[in-house]
Amino acid sequence: MGYENPLLRLPAGRALLNLPADMRAPLEAVLRELRAQADVEAENAWRRRKGPMAAYWRAVATYSRHTAHALSKGTRP
Repeated sequence: MGYENPLLRLPAGRALLNLPADMRAPLEAVLRELRAQADVEAENAWRRRKGPMAAYWRAVATYSRHTAHALSKGTRP
């Protein structure tokens, strides 16, 4: 990401780093797919002039990306 993940400032966010790799990998995959789907929803909402829903879906995409990235940086092999 190129910057400090804000999610990792939270104790629960840091706890993600301690999950075993076999638990992190599937969660990361689901969150990356969620991000992609939320991005599509945000674009659709924006095109339909539904600003609040576009903002909601963009936030979902952002939080999903931050969480997936945190899971990819775990401390256990």
